[in-house]
Amino acid sequence: MSTVGEGKVSSNGHGCCKSGPGYASPLEAISGPRESLIYVTSVYTGTGIEKPDYLATVDVDPNSPTYSKVIHRLPVPYLGDELHHTGWNSCSSCHGDPSADRRFLIVPALVSGRVYVVDVKTNPRAPSLHKVVEPADIIQKTGLAYPHTSHCLASGDIMISCLGDKDGNAAGNGFLLLDSEFNVKGRWEKPGHSPLFGYDFWYQPRHNTMISTSWGAPSAFTKGFNLQHLSDGLYGRHLHVYSWPGGELRQTMDLGDSGLIPLEIRFLHDPAKDTGFVGSALTSNMIRFFKTQDESWSHEVAISVKPLKVQNWILPEMPGLITDFLISLDDRFLYFVNWLHGDIRQYNIEDVKNPKLTGQVWVGGLIQKGSPVVAITDDGETWQAEVPEIQVIAI
Repeated sequence: MSTVGEGKVSSNGHGCCKSGPGYASPLEAISGPRESLIYVTSVYTGTGIEKPDYLATVDVDPNSPTYSKVIHRLPVPYLGDELHHTGWNSCSSCHGDPSADRRFLIVPALVSGRVYVVDVKTNPRAPSLHKVVEPADIIQKTGLAYPHTSHCLASGDIMISCLGDKDGNAAGNGFLLLDSEFNVKGRWEKPGHSPLFGYDFWYQPRHNTMISTSWGAPSAFTKGFNLQHLSDGLYGRHLHVYSWPGGELRQTMDLGDSGLIPLEIRFLHDPAKDTGFVGSALTSNMIRFFKTQDESWSHEVAISVKPLKVQNWILPEMPGLITDFLISLDDRFLYFVNWLHGDIRQYNIEDVKNPKLTGQVWVGGLIQKGSPVVAITDDGETWQAEVPEIQVIAI
Protein backbone atom coordinates (compact mmCIF):
# COMPACT_ATOMS: atom_id res chain seq x y z
CA MET A 1 0.00 0.00 0.00
CA SER A 2 1.15 3.53 -0.55
CA THR A 3 0.07 7.08 -0.05
CA VAL A 4 -0.35 9.39 -3.01
CA GLY A 5 0.79 12.94 -2.38
CA GLU A 6 0.45 12.54 1.40
CA GLY A 7 -2.71 14.57 1.13
CA LYS A 8 -6.39 13.85 0.89
CA VAL A 9 -5.99 10.98 -1.56
CA SER A 10 -4.60 7.65 -0.39
CA SER A 11 -4.20 4.41 -2.30
CA ASN A 12 -4.22 0.74 -1.50
CA GLY A 13 -1.81 -1.28 -3.63
CA HIS A 14 -0.16 -4.68 -3.43
CA GLY A 15 3.31 -6.12 -3.32
CA CYS A 16 5.70 -6.07 -0.38
CA CYS A 17 9.24 -6.91 0.54
CA LYS A 18 10.43 -10.00 2.37
CA SER A 19 10.07 -8.61 5.87
CA GLY A 20 7.45 -5.98 6.61
CA PRO A 21 5.05 -4.03 4.40
CA GLY A 22 5.99 -1.81 1.51
CA TYR A 23 9.27 -1.57 -0.39
CA ALA A 24 12.95 -1.45 0.45
CA SER A 25 13.28 2.03 -1.09
CA PRO A 26 11.30 4.63 -3.03
CA LEU A 27 13.19 3.60 -6.17
CA GLU A 28 12.03 0.00 -5.73
CA ALA A 29 8.46 1.21 -5.30
CA ILE A 30 8.54 2.66 -8.83
CA SER A 31 8.56 -0.87 -10.25
CA GLY A 32 5.63 -1.93 -8.08
CA PRO A 33 2.16 -2.67 -9.48
CA ARG A 34 -0.18 0.10 -10.45
CA GLU A 35 -2.69 1.15 -7.82
CA SER A 36 -6.23 -0.09 -8.36
CA LEU A 37 -8.08 1.84 -5.64
CA ILE A 38 -7.77 5.26 -4.04
CA TYR A 39 -9.49 6.65 -0.97
CA VAL A 40 -10.62 10.28 -1.03
CA THR A 41 -11.85 12.32 1.93
CA SER A 42 -15.03 14.16 0.98
CA VAL A 43 -16.30 17.06 3.09
CA TYR A 44 -19.47 19.15 3.24
CA THR A 45 -17.92 22.20 4.91
CA GLY A 46 -19.24 25.38 3.33
CA THR A 47 -21.89 23.63 1.22
CA GLY A 48 -24.83 24.14 3.55
CA ILE A 49 -25.53 20.40 3.40
CA GLU A 50 -26.00 18.89 6.84
CA LYS A 51 -24.52 15.47 6.28
CA PRO A 52 -21.53 13.64 7.74
CA ASP A 53 -18.30 13.75 5.76
CA TYR A 54 -17.29 10.47 4.16
CA LEU A 55 -14.43 8.47 2.71
CA ALA A 56 -14.97 7.68 -0.96
CA THR A 57 -13.43 4.61 -2.59
CA VAL A 58 -12.60 5.26 -6.24
CA ASP A 59 -11.78 2.55 -8.77
CA VAL A 60 -8.65 3.56 -10.74
CA ASP A 61 -8.08 0.26 -12.56
CA PRO A 62 -8.38 1.03 -16.32
CA ASN A 63 -9.44 -2.57 -16.96
CA SER A 64 -12.30 -2.46 -14.47
CA PRO A 65 -15.92 -1.92 -15.54
CA THR A 66 -16.23 0.66 -12.73
CA TYR A 67 -13.07 2.55 -13.69
CA SER A 68 -13.05 6.20 -12.49
CA LYS A 69 -16.23 5.72 -10.48
CA VAL A 70 -16.95 5.97 -6.78
CA ILE A 71 -17.72 2.41 -5.75
CA HIS A 72 -18.25 2.96 -2.03
CA ARG A 73 -18.89 5.72 0.48
CA LEU A 74 -18.10 5.37 4.18
CA PRO A 75 -19.83 8.15 6.14
CA VAL A 76 -18.46 9.01 9.56
CA PRO A 77 -20.91 9.06 12.49
CA TYR A 78 -20.86 12.80 13.22
CA LEU A 79 -21.52 16.16 11.56
CA GLY A 80 -18.97 18.93 11.09
CA ASP A 81 -15.77 16.91 11.29
CA GLU A 82 -13.96 18.28 8.21
CA LEU A 83 -11.89 15.21 7.35
CA HIS A 84 -8.45 16.18 6.22
CA HIS A 85 -5.06 14.64 5.38
CA THR A 86 -4.78 10.86 5.74
CA GLY A 87 -1.96 8.55 6.71
CA TRP A 88 -1.25 4.87 7.39
CA ASN A 89 -0.80 2.84 10.56
CA SER A 90 2.40 1.24 9.25
CA CYS A 91 5.15 2.69 7.10
CA SER A 92 5.75 1.72 3.49
CA SER A 93 9.23 0.32 3.98
CA CYS A 94 11.06 -2.92 4.67
CA HIS A 95 11.62 -2.13 8.33
CA GLY A 96 12.25 -5.76 9.23
CA ASP A 97 9.02 -6.38 11.14
CA PRO A 98 7.04 -9.19 9.49
CA SER A 99 4.18 -8.63 11.94
CA ALA A 100 3.60 -5.09 10.67
CA ASP A 101 0.43 -4.86 8.62
CA ARG A 102 -0.60 -1.79 6.68
CA ARG A 103 -4.31 -2.26 7.03
CA PHE A 104 -5.59 0.93 8.67
CA LEU A 105 -6.05 4.40 7.22
CA ILE A 106 -5.70 7.21 9.77
CA VAL A 107 -8.15 10.04 9.08
CA PRO A 108 -7.87 13.15 11.31
CA ALA A 109 -10.87 15.47 11.50
CA LEU A 110 -9.50 19.02 11.55
CA VAL A 111 -12.44 20.86 13.09
CA SER A 112 -13.98 18.33 15.48
CA GLY A 113 -10.64 16.99 16.71
CA ARG A 114 -11.56 13.34 16.21
CA VAL A 115 -9.24 10.80 14.66
CA TYR A 116 -10.91 8.04 12.65
CA VAL A 117 -9.25 4.68 12.06
CA VAL A 118 -10.54 2.94 8.94
CA ASP A 119 -10.03 -0.75 8.11
CA VAL A 120 -9.13 -0.95 4.41
CA LYS A 121 -7.83 -4.53 4.40
CA THR A 122 -10.85 -6.65 5.33
CA ASN A 123 -12.70 -5.35 2.28
CA PRO A 124 -10.57 -2.85 0.33
CA ARG A 125 -13.44 -1.92 -1.98
CA ALA A 126 -15.76 -1.19 0.97
CA PRO A 127 -13.71 0.01 3.97
CA SER A 128 -15.22 0.01 7.45
CA LEU A 129 -14.80 2.16 10.53
CA HIS A 130 -12.52 0.43 13.04
CA LYS A 131 -12.17 2.98 15.84
CA VAL A 132 -12.82 6.61 16.76
CA VAL A 133 -10.30 8.44 18.93
CA GLU A 134 -12.46 11.02 20.66
CA PRO A 135 -11.35 14.64 21.09
CA ALA A 136 -12.16 14.59 24.82
CA ASP A 137 -9.58 11.84 25.34
CA ILE A 138 -6.96 13.69 23.27
CA ILE A 139 -7.58 16.99 25.08
CA GLN A 140 -7.56 15.42 28.53
CA LYS A 141 -4.24 13.64 28.00
CA THR A 142 -2.40 16.15 25.78
CA GLY A 143 -4.30 19.44 25.55
CA LEU A 144 -4.16 19.15 21.75
CA ALA A 145 -6.89 19.84 19.18
CA TYR A 146 -7.30 20.45 15.43
CA PRO A 147 -5.37 17.37 14.15
CA HIS A 148 -3.91 17.64 10.66
CA THR A 149 -1.03 15.50 9.31
CA SER A 150 -0.60 11.83 10.26
CA HIS A 151 2.61 9.83 9.81
CA CYS A 152 3.42 6.29 10.91
CA LEU A 153 6.70 5.86 12.79
CA ALA A 154 9.27 3.08 12.79
CA SER A 155 8.43 2.51 16.46
CA GLY A 156 4.90 1.44 15.51
CA ASP A 157 3.41 4.64 16.93
CA ILE A 158 1.41 7.16 14.91
CA MET A 159 2.27 10.85 15.07
CA ILE A 160 -0.25 13.57 14.21
CA SER A 161 0.39 17.31 14.07
CA CYS A 162 -2.25 19.29 15.97
CA LEU A 163 -2.73 22.97 15.18
CA GLY A 164 -3.90 24.37 18.50
CA ASP A 165 -5.69 23.85 21.79
CA LYS A 166 -9.41 23.31 22.33
CA ASP A 167 -10.00 27.09 22.30
CA GLY A 168 -8.30 27.57 18.92
CA ASN A 169 -5.12 29.13 20.26
CA ALA A 170 -2.01 28.32 18.22
CA ALA A 171 0.10 28.46 21.39
CA GLY A 172 -1.32 25.10 22.40
CA ASN A 173 -0.24 23.23 19.27
CA GLY A 174 2.11 20.26 19.08
CA PHE A 175 2.33 16.60 18.09
CA LEU A 176 0.02 13.81 19.21
CA LEU A 177 1.24 10.23 19.63
CA LEU A 178 -1.05 7.21 19.30
CA ASP A 179 0.20 3.69 19.98
CA SER A 180 -0.26 0.79 17.56
CA GLU A 181 -3.71 0.10 19.06
CA PHE A 182 -4.68 3.77 18.52
CA ASN A 183 -4.65 4.71 22.19
CA VAL A 184 -3.51 8.21 23.16
CA LYS A 185 0.08 8.03 24.47
CA GLY A 186 0.80 11.73 24.90
CA ARG A 187 2.74 14.43 23.08
CA TRP A 188 5.82 13.75 20.97
CA GLU A 189 7.75 16.98 21.48
CA LYS A 190 9.49 17.58 24.79
CA PRO A 191 7.82 20.01 27.23
CA GLY A 192 8.53 23.59 26.31
CA HIS A 193 9.44 22.67 22.72
CA SER A 194 6.13 23.33 20.95
CA PRO A 195 6.24 25.30 17.66
CA LEU A 196 4.78 28.78 17.13
CA PHE A 197 2.21 27.37 14.68
CA GLY A 198 1.50 23.91 13.30
CA TYR A 199 0.56 22.28 10.03
CA ASP A 200 2.60 19.68 8.12
CA PHE A 201 5.82 17.86 9.05
CA TRP A 202 8.39 15.53 7.52
CA TYR A 203 11.39 13.73 8.93
CA GLN A 204 14.74 12.50 7.57
CA PRO A 205 16.08 9.95 10.10
CA ARG A 206 19.62 9.73 8.72
CA HIS A 207 19.99 13.42 9.50
CA ASN A 208 18.23 13.06 12.87
CA THR A 209 15.88 15.84 11.84
CA MET A 210 12.16 16.59 11.60
CA ILE A 211 10.90 19.90 10.20
CA SER A 212 7.37 21.25 10.66
CA THR A 213 5.54 24.14 9.02
CA SER A 214 3.23 26.99 10.04
CA TRP A 215 -0.36 27.58 8.97
CA GLY A 216 -2.10 29.69 11.57
CA ALA A 217 -4.27 29.86 14.67
CA PRO A 218 -7.45 27.76 14.38
CA SER A 219 -9.39 30.70 15.81
CA ALA A 220 -8.45 32.55 12.60
CA PHE A 221 -8.46 30.03 9.75
CA THR A 222 -11.73 28.35 10.79
CA LYS A 223 -13.49 31.66 10.07
CA GLY A 224 -12.09 32.02 6.56
CA PHE A 225 -8.97 33.88 5.51
CA ASN A 226 -8.78 37.52 6.61
CA LEU A 227 -5.78 39.70 5.74
CA GLN A 228 -6.17 41.51 9.05
CA HIS A 229 -5.49 38.24 10.85
CA LEU A 230 -2.15 38.09 9.02
CA SER A 231 -1.28 41.58 10.30
CA ASP A 232 -2.43 40.50 13.76
CA GLY A 233 0.17 37.73 13.79
CA LEU A 234 -2.32 34.87 13.60
CA TYR A 235 -0.57 33.18 10.63
CA GLY A 236 2.90 31.72 10.39
CA ARG A 237 6.06 32.16 8.32
CA HIS A 238 8.45 29.79 10.08
CA LEU A 239 9.95 26.32 9.78
CA HIS A 240 10.64 24.47 13.03
CA VAL A 241 13.64 22.13 13.10
CA TYR A 242 13.50 19.28 15.64
CA SER A 243 15.88 16.55 16.71
CA TRP A 244 14.57 13.20 15.50
CA PRO A 245 13.31 11.20 17.22
CA GLY A 246 14.19 13.17 20.36
CA GLY A 247 11.58 15.92 20.05
CA GLU A 248 13.78 18.90 20.95
CA LEU A 249 13.19 22.13 19.03
CA ARG A 250 16.68 23.05 17.84
CA GLN A 251 16.11 25.87 15.38
CA THR A 252 13.35 28.14 14.07
CA MET A 253 13.78 29.50 10.55
CA ASP A 254 11.97 32.74 9.75
CA LEU A 255 11.08 32.65 6.05
CA GLY A 256 10.26 36.36 6.02
CA ASP A 257 7.83 38.03 3.64
CA SER A 258 8.77 35.59 0.87
CA GLY A 259 7.55 32.64 2.92
CA LEU A 260 4.15 33.61 4.29
CA ILE A 261 2.01 30.66 5.39
CA PRO A 262 4.30 27.71 4.58
CA LEU A 263 2.11 24.63 4.27
CA GLU A 264 3.15 21.31 2.72
CA ILE A 265 6.73 20.13 3.28
CA ARG A 266 8.70 17.29 1.67
CA PHE A 267 12.24 16.03 2.06
CA LEU A 268 13.76 14.37 -0.99
CA HIS A 269 13.05 10.63 -0.96
CA ASP A 270 16.73 9.69 -0.93
CA PRO A 271 17.33 9.19 2.82
CA ALA A 272 20.92 10.40 2.48
CA LYS A 273 19.87 13.81 1.16
CA ASP A 274 19.70 16.80 3.47
CA THR A 275 17.40 18.97 1.42
CA GLY A 276 13.73 19.39 0.66
CA PHE A 277 11.02 21.87 -0.29
CA VAL A 278 8.13 23.70 1.33
CA GLY A 279 5.32 25.54 -0.43
CA SER A 280 4.54 29.05 0.80
CA ALA A 281 0.87 29.46 -0.01
CA LEU A 282 0.23 33.16 0.35
CA THR A 283 3.39 34.38 -1.36
CA SER A 284 3.31 31.51 -3.89
CA ASN A 285 6.97 30.56 -3.53
CA MET A 286 8.48 27.10 -3.42
CA ILE A 287 11.28 27.33 -0.86
CA ARG A 288 14.21 24.95 -0.65
CA PHE A 289 15.63 24.14 2.79
CA PHE A 290 19.01 22.47 3.34
CA LYS A 291 21.68 21.69 5.92
CA THR A 292 24.72 23.95 6.12
CA GLN A 293 28.34 23.14 6.92
CA ASP A 294 27.86 24.05 10.57
CA GLU A 295 25.00 21.49 10.86
CA SER A 296 22.32 24.20 11.07
CA TRP A 297 19.58 24.60 8.46
CA SER A 298 19.02 27.38 5.94
CA HIS A 299 16.61 28.19 3.12
CA GLU A 300 16.22 30.00 -0.19
CA VAL A 301 13.44 30.71 -2.67
CA ALA A 302 13.69 28.07 -5.41
CA ILE A 303 10.59 28.83 -7.50
CA SER A 304 8.38 31.93 -7.61
CA VAL A 305 4.91 32.04 -9.14
CA LYS A 306 4.18 35.51 -10.43
CA PRO A 307 0.78 36.91 -9.44
CA LEU A 308 -1.63 37.59 -12.27
CA LYS A 309 -3.22 40.95 -12.95
CA VAL A 310 -6.97 40.30 -13.05
CA GLN A 311 -10.37 41.91 -13.43
CA ASN A 312 -13.62 41.04 -11.63
CA TRP A 313 -11.90 39.56 -8.56
CA ILE A 314 -11.61 40.74 -4.96
CA LEU A 315 -8.07 42.11 -5.58
CA PRO A 316 -6.35 43.59 -8.66
CA GLU A 317 -3.72 40.83 -8.49
CA MET A 318 -4.26 37.11 -7.89
CA PRO A 319 -1.55 34.94 -6.30
CA GLY A 320 -1.12 31.38 -7.45
CA LEU A 321 -1.74 30.07 -3.92
CA ILE A 322 0.46 26.97 -3.92
CA THR A 323 -1.29 24.19 -2.00
CA ASP A 324 -0.21 20.55 -2.08
CA PHE A 325 2.84 19.24 -3.93
CA LEU A 326 4.79 16.05 -4.36
CA ILE A 327 8.24 14.88 -5.42
CA SER A 328 8.62 11.92 -7.77
CA LEU A 329 10.00 8.78 -6.15
CA ASP A 330 13.27 9.13 -8.06
CA ASP A 331 13.67 12.76 -6.89
CA ARG A 332 13.80 14.03 -10.48
CA PHE A 333 10.57 16.03 -10.59
CA LEU A 334 8.54 18.27 -8.32
CA TYR A 335 4.83 18.81 -9.02
CA PHE A 336 2.65 21.48 -7.44
CA VAL A 337 -0.73 23.06 -7.96
CA ASN A 338 -1.65 26.74 -8.02
CA TRP A 339 -5.06 26.56 -6.43
CA LEU A 340 -6.35 29.96 -7.57
CA HIS A 341 -4.72 30.10 -11.00
CA GLY A 342 -5.73 26.50 -11.70
CA ASP A 343 -2.51 25.09 -13.19
CA ILE A 344 -0.39 22.09 -12.23
CA ARG A 345 3.34 22.51 -12.83
CA GLN A 346 6.18 20.05 -13.28
CA TYR A 347 9.75 21.12 -12.47
CA ASN A 348 12.94 19.15 -13.02
CA ILE A 349 14.84 19.31 -9.71
CA GLU A 350 17.85 17.15 -10.53
CA ASP A 351 19.76 20.37 -9.87
CA VAL A 352 17.94 21.29 -6.66
CA LYS A 353 19.38 24.80 -6.70
CA ASN A 354 17.98 25.52 -10.18
CA PRO A 355 14.56 23.93 -10.79
CA LYS A 356 13.44 24.03 -14.44
CA LEU A 357 9.81 24.24 -15.54
CA THR A 358 9.22 21.23 -17.80
CA GLY A 359 5.43 20.95 -17.92
CA GLN A 360 2.23 22.81 -17.18
CA VAL A 361 -1.45 21.93 -17.55
CA TRP A 362 -4.57 23.94 -16.69
CA VAL A 363 -7.20 21.91 -14.89
CA GLY A 364 -9.45 24.51 -13.22
CA GLY A 365 -9.00 27.67 -11.20
CA LEU A 366 -10.65 31.07 -11.32
CA ILE A 367 -9.48 32.28 -14.73
CA GLN A 368 -10.71 29.43 -16.91
CA LYS A 369 -12.88 30.21 -19.91
CA GLY A 370 -16.45 30.91 -18.89
CA SER A 371 -15.43 32.48 -15.58
CA PRO A 372 -16.22 36.17 -14.92
CA VAL A 373 -12.60 36.62 -13.81
CA VAL A 374 -10.12 37.45 -16.57
CA ALA A 375 -6.34 37.83 -16.50
CA ILE A 376 -4.61 40.86 -18.00
CA THR A 377 -1.27 40.80 -19.81
CA ASP A 378 1.37 43.53 -19.44
CA ASP A 379 0.14 45.15 -22.67
CA GLY A 380 -3.46 45.28 -21.47
CA GLU A 381 -4.85 42.26 -23.33
CA THR A 382 -7.20 39.94 -21.46
CA TRP A 383 -7.03 36.14 -21.48
CA GLN A 384 -8.46 33.05 -19.83
CA ALA A 385 -7.09 29.54 -19.51
CA GLU A 386 -8.21 26.70 -21.75
CA VAL A 387 -9.18 23.84 -19.46
CA PRO A 388 -9.38 20.46 -21.20
CA GLU A 389 -12.43 18.28 -20.78
CA ILE A 390 -11.60 15.56 -18.30
CA GLN A 391 -13.28 12.52 -16.85
CA VAL A 392 -15.38 13.78 -13.95
CA ILE A 393 -15.74 11.56 -10.89
CA ALA A 394 -19.03 12.09 -9.10
CA ILE A 395 -18.04 12.11 -5.44
